[in-house]
Amino acid sequence: MPWTVNLERLKKDIEELGRIGQDPNPNGGISRPSFSIADLDAREWLKEKILAAGLELRQDGAGNIFGHWGEGEKTVMAGSHIDTVLNGGRFDGAIGVLAALECLRRLKEEGFSPKNSLEVASFTDEEGNLVGDFLGSRAFTGRTDKELLEKGVTSYGQSLSELLEETEFSIESIMETQKERPDIEAFLELHIEQGSVLETEGKSIGIVERIAGKHYWSCRFIGQSGHGGTTPIELRHDAFLGLADFTLRSTQYVATHHYGSTLTIGKVHTFPGSFSVIPGVVEFSLDFRSPAKDELDKISSYNLALAEDIAATRGLRFEYIPLDHTEPVDIPSRLKNTLESGCKDLGFSFMSISSGAGHDAQILSSITDAGMIFIPCEDGISHSPEENIQWEDLERGANLLLYSLVKLSE
Repeated sequence: MPWTVNLERLKKDIEELGRIGQDPNPNGGISRPSFSIADLDAREWLKEKILAAGLELRQDGAGNIFGHWGEGEKTVMAGSHIDTVLNGGRFDGAIGVLAALECLRRLKEEGFSPKNSLEVASFTDEEGNLVGDFLGSRAFTGRTDKELLEKGVTSYGQSLSELLEETEFSIESIMETQKERPDIEAFLELHIEQGSVLETEGKSIGIVERIAGKHYWSCRFIGQSGHGGTTPIELRHDAFLGLADFTLRSTQYVATHHYGSTLTIGKVHTFPGSFSVIPGVVEFSLDFRSPAKDELDKISSYNLALAEDIAATRGLRFEYIPLDHTEPVDIPSRLKNTLESGCKDLGFSFMSISSGAGHDAQILSSITDAGMIFIPCEDGISHSPEENIQWEDLERGANLLLYSLVKLSE
């Protein structure tokens, strides 16, 4: 295939988008959480780019943004997200949307006539700053939990309903999103690896073969507060000690019995939070992931039994609320084969790779064949101002995406 992306135009788009939400501090990152002012500005910027490319602009009830081209009954879609974590980087998510946009621009410029329609997609709140995560792609695929939307509290401290009052969207419009969905033939997502495997192995392209599933719980141990100087240790019901015990034992279990799986406690709050008071309550997040469903189920059962045992032993109570349950996904052979053929035809070094991070492609896999292309990121750093790539790696990834879109839409 003689066509290639215009790297300079793609770089310019990434640099422009990267200035929206950029911390003025030289060492600061980018903050575009969904429906923040920066995110709304980025959305308008993207819409203008889609229209300037001569694509048909569409936005659904969850705020997902699409650029459509073609008259085919089925649609081959490519994209990702443009929202970020707080103080994040320029490339996570954004390159998937902007590379897809560039591919459609180039195909239009070359006069390509697709059998299937083509679309670039930008999904709302992949990073989970609202309620749960993957709000946009979950709504798009009809996998949204209305009760979670109605009762959930966003990272801004507002309920989702309150936050949406300041936008053109509502819980009702989110729940109706799937009705606006076209017939998707396939979905492709270009993304930075967010790890160091490709860089270590010296490969230009990672063809994702599997995406790990995830369970995410909000948990707490409840004990009894008391004075830190007058309550003997043997008489305490210290909620934090319950968490400390749980953290060590659950991590050891996953490390020794479930190689390739992970467990993370990323947020911890003690109450009342005074230096001289025994913690009566400790709230914490629990994130565990595995590429195999049966492994996830075993880890889940073990964690619950372990927490209950620790609580009983230490005179505590354990409570938890499941916030997210995402199944592992195996990428279909036809998409892996298409990507492998593309790498061989284009002369790119590549390897098969698994993803421990979740992606919109994982959610889209419930309604269509979904595949992913990884490119290296420096030192495996992501979700950070230090997130960086080599432009030639992006060029290769974008050209592989271009090649694959042609093959899937012929």
